[in-house]
Amino acid sequence: MRGLSGSLRTVPASFIAIALLAGCAGCGNKQTASAPGPGDAPATPGKPRVALIMKSLANEFFLTMEEGAKAHQAANTATYDLIAQGIKDERDVNRQVQLVEQMVAQDVDAIVIAPADSKLLIAACQNAMDAGIVVVNIDNKFDSGVLTERGIAIPFVGPDNRKGARLVGDYLAGKLSPGDPVAIVEGIPTAFNAIQRKLGFEDAMNAAGMQIVATQSGSWETSKANQVVSAMITENPGIKAFLCANDSMALGAVAALRAAGKLDTVKVAGFDNISAAQELLRKGEIAATADQHADQLAVFGIEYALKMLAGEAPPEDVETPVDLVTPESLANS
Repeated sequence: MRGLSGSLRTVPASFIAIALLAGCAGCGNKQTASAPGPGDAPATPGKPRVALIMKSLANEFFLTMEEGAKAHQAANTATYDLIAQGIKDERDVNRQVQLVEQMVAQDVDAIVIAPADSKLLIAACQNAMDAGIVVVNIDNKFDSGVLTERGIAIPFVGPDNRKGARLVGDYLAGKLSPGDPVAIVEGIPTAFNAIQRKLGFEDAMNAAGMQIVATQSGSWETSKANQVVSAMITENPGIKAFLCANDSMALGAVAALRAAGKLDTVKVAGFDNISAAQELLRKGEIAATADQHADQLAVFGIEYALKMLAGEAPPEDVETPVDLVTPESLANS
């Protein structure tokens, strides 16, 4: 399996392979092994069934992802059927495993998954592959070491999170002075994208000569990040900026700083470009975020899965866009 650096192919944000999907319309789909559950797409003879399994739908990012996938399927109803599922809690790995098992039982043709954990979902996905189901990994990359140990290749279709976080960090550094103390609010430490975003933030801060005085997980959640940031500013009152690994945590950081009367003097950066973050960007309460195009990310994965079903694509990684979003870029859009 190819890593994110090196031999990746880059997909432009406008990538919508309608011709590819039309070519897949003749893909035969398997018989359903168990009755579809509520809200599931029924099997249609001659059309593949694609299951999209996401993380927490309480996070606006994944709601946007789901909406984008459903809009794409609605525009291509003759080509494939879609089952979209998510979990309630970002940390509920067991529920995601259950969803994969349910899709195997329903004998779908492909699973496109944004895993809550980079290691613990691999076994379930391997079982799906053993059952003849195509699996495509999006958003949070599976651990390459575990994939190698198991002797399998699952393509990752998604952005370079380290690169995106570096863009955000570099922009934020331009608003600070060398030597300023900063803190990082991480995602879940077992998630590959959380690790990569932390590394990207560190790359930017170290290159600019900042002092990283604290780093702690906010578990991707607003309320947890609020608690973490409140504690950090008590322990390190001189902190000048918080770099948050997603926008939900950035919202929690902003709330904590507002409560402490520090919002005007401490900068906050995020990642994901959700609408709530855009509002705070326009107000100047968030300095920057990164857009990995949530509405298209699942679409990229679905289209790649359809290519694999049609025998047109080997299981290789595909890099998708990630862009810096700032108050200036929003004003010009």
